[in-house]
Amino acid sequence: MTVVIDWWISLVTDSSHLGRLGIFAVTWILLWLPVAVPTAIKLQWRPFAPLAAAQKLPLLAPLYLVAPISLWGFLVADHHHWSDYGLTWLPDISLLKGFGLAVISLVLVFGWEIWQGWIIWHSENQGKLWANALPILLLALWIGVSEEVIFRGFLQIELAAEYGFWLGSTITSLIFAILHLLWERQQTWPQIPGLWLMGIVLTLAISTQQNLWLAIGLHAGWVWGLTCLDAAEMITYQTSAPAWFVGKYQQPLAGLAGIIALVATGIVLSAIL
Repeated sequence: MTVVIDWWISLVTDSSHLGRLGIFAVTWILLWLPVAVPTAIKLQWRPFAPLAAAQKLPLLAPLYLVAPISLWGFLVADHHHWSDYGLTWLPDISLLKGFGLAVISLVLVFGWEIWQGWIIWHSENQGKLWANALPILLLALWIGVSEEVIFRGFLQIELAAEYGFWLGSTITSLIFAILHLLWERQQTWPQIPGLWLMGIVLTLAISTQQNLWLAIGLHAGWVWGLTCLDAAEMITYQTSAPAWFVGKYQQPLAGLAGIIALVATGIVLSAIL
């Protein structure tokens, strides 16, 4: 085992930035497969088939759990620390700022759509909303930390070293968007521009800070808000709701509403934070 680890470390240190990305991806997948394969068989999921709601968490949870192991290997090989990827051990106030800004953007978007009569708000489901709020918050923070340290941390640093900050950030955001197609394609294709723009806004967040916590807060806030609404079945779209605005397949990032929210968030980040 020691020989294999030493060989892997030498491979990492001797590779180009693009080569290191390939090593990370292969290592991440190899660490995930021993858990993913039996889980996929048990859940009767086939590769590249859309994930049902009951299949998503059991397959994605171990994927996010093994990611830090692969990243830790790069830290050891480079003699670096987690802070070099922008992740400090203690979050700062920027986490709350990002989370609050994300939630406010969602309130404004859905509030406008309710006011326009495009959405019905099911106040009778508020009990379910509050019951799910804390578990979903923990899940959203986990997703936010994991994805930001991978994409805006490791991946963006490697690509920026190769292509410069903004071109590297643009490529990182495109990869971030396209990878969402692995789990669901039909509803994800229309969201690709919105997901790419989301990546750019999150990049803008880290460019204003010395760490990832503002970006993590934004990411977690959007995941928390949208997942809470979905899990509690708080909203129903009217048939009269224009898909070009509310989003194709009722996905906010696939419509003008989500784009406006992201652009507005980016403006606020540039002007205030």
